Amino acid sequence: MTESTHRRGPMRRFFGAIGGGITWLRRVFTNLLFLLLLLFIGIAIFGGEERITVPQGGALKVAPGGYLVDELSQPSGVPAFLGGPSTPPETRVKDLVDAIDHAANDNRIAALVLELDYLGGASLSKLEEVGEAVLRFKASEKPVYAIGDNFTQGQYFLASYADKVYMNPMGSLLLMGFGSYRNYFKSALDKLKINFHVFRVGDYKDFIEPYTRDDMSPASRENNSRWLHQLWTEYTEQVTGLRNLPPESIDNYIADLPSLMRAEGGSWADAALANKFVDKLLTRRAAVAEVQELVGVSEADKTQYKSIDAMNYLRHTKLANLPDPRKQSDKIGLISAAGAIVDGEAPAGQIGSDTLGKLIAEAREKKVKALVLRIDSPGGSAFASEAIRQELLATREAGIPVIISMGSVAASGGYWISAGGDRIWASPSTITGSIGVFGAFPTFEESLEHLGIFNDGVGTTELAGTMRIDRALPETAADILQQGVEHTYAQFLRLVAEARNSTPQEIHEIAQGQVWTGRMAHELGLVDELGNLQDAIADAAQIANLEKYEVLEIQRELTPSEKLMRALAENVDARIAASVEQNLPLGAWLSSLQPALQPFAELKTFRDPRALYVRCMSCVAP
Repeated sequence: MTESTHRRGPMRRFFGAIGGGITWLRRVFTNLLFLLLLLFIGIAIFGGEERITVPQGGALKVAPGGYLVDELSQPSGVPAFLGGPSTPPETRVKDLVDAIDHAANDNRIAALVLELDYLGGASLSKLEEVGEAVLRFKASEKPVYAIGDNFTQGQYFLASYADKVYMNPMGSLLLMGFGSYRNYFKSALDKLKINFHVFRVGDYKDFIEPYTRDDMSPASRENNSRWLHQLWTEYTEQVTGLRNLPPESIDNYIADLPSLMRAEGGSWADAALANKFVDKLLTRRAAVAEVQELVGVSEADKTQYKSIDAMNYLRHTKLANLPDPRKQSDKIGLISAAGAIVDGEAPAGQIGSDTLGKLIAEAREKKVKALVLRIDSPGGSAFASEAIRQELLATREAGIPVIISMGSVAASGGYWISAGGDRIWASPSTITGSIGVFGAFPTFEESLEHLGIFNDGVGTTELAGTMRIDRALPETAADILQQGVEHTYAQFLRLVAEARNSTPQEIHEIAQGQVWTGRMAHELGLVDELGNLQDAIADAAQIANLEKYEVLEIQRELTPSEKLMRALAENVDARIAASVEQNLPLGAWLSSLQPALQPFAELKTFRDPRALYVRCMSCVAP
């Protein structure tokens, strides 16, 4: 016992012992939790993996969890359900399409079942791409069923491709239309005494409006209204055509929903059935029983129908069809570029100019016969966009044709990159265009002065220290930034004009930040063809004169830790993760705040070396 311990009184020693005991228990608990986590990861990844078998005469179950994406985001350090950051689960569109297409020609697969309750969201173009795969499956004369307790607007769009749509008698069909709403922060910035300096070209370039206005400008309202109505027309025409309903059925259903429900005693499900949006109202057990009559009962679980999950089926088909290294075949490279465009390196979920540039260079080194670049981006850094376009031009100069496949969004910087391709494909519901430039630079000198913090000093020139956020922006610097914006816009017009065999003046008429759907862009000459990724790949093969080929996906190599977390994520059912996250009160609250905080989160991507951006704020595909 030390001298200091001797001097402590009995009460201090007593509470000290309690504190020591609590510390010891906390350490034991933390260590146990860590060991349990390691055990969980080991079991999930390495422990007794079940052999995947395809049941004869069973169904392919397509039950996507989370959001449909072109490229999976970088895995977080710890999954959300284990206390990590809240990131929504994702399902890759190409994986679903490949599984459905393969199953269409597989004699072991007798039907397709869409279970869509855990589909969190998807843009219209991605839903169409999966839907077209469902149509190809139906062409094999195998039935398709859609089962749901409730149907959101996106879930129902995909369900409408099925032969039969079953909904729970206590379910709902949530058709609401498309909208573009955002928060505006000018008054809040004024109260915080933050000066947001904006330099732009194009009356319709509205990315920066949330920081400079408290409402939507008339030009932005006009432009957004146009493309939203075009997409809604695409949605309603597709659904009513697939369901053999009158063209006005959906709009009438939305407008008259209160009276339609009243006529059915307040039942949302009965109103959907009466208007022929669903074929039967069945409980989950009854719906499963109907499918069991066709494909049989699952041997592993008698309460389920005989089936194989689409992701397991895809793993099985890939293992069963491993390429023979002894056989040489021509290859078409496929690179996916999704997210905001930033300068330098970037993880999955963003497009880094260096990261994507290395992948394009790798395609040249692998001597692919053609390259398809799938773009799903609202834009970002002008400097980074041009750096990527130059890599595409170098690929074409090497004799490799470059085909652009636009995903949900390929606008502003996304279109800048697209202009580097030989040909551009877009979905009818792609959001593109937004050819415009802006510069943005916030300064906080008044906020700091209000707190009693001042900035002063000396410099060797008038411009010394002008790009500091704690100093006012001089008129000279503002003039330089505005000229840079105008010059970059002129450069944007020239490169688009060269790519589209037009003139800068003609491109200016359809530019100025205006947003277009893929269908309108095709009519305006901004894209060459309408179609999905498969169409673009087929076009690349034709241009390269290839009859037989394989598609080689070129992706950034994951780090060991990223591989570990990706493997863990793939071994945990995405639907479970989505369900847990949606039902946690804190997670739900944070999710509700996300749209309001998104514009501030976007500021993290503002790292262009010249503070010049080709970015579209409204380009979020519904």
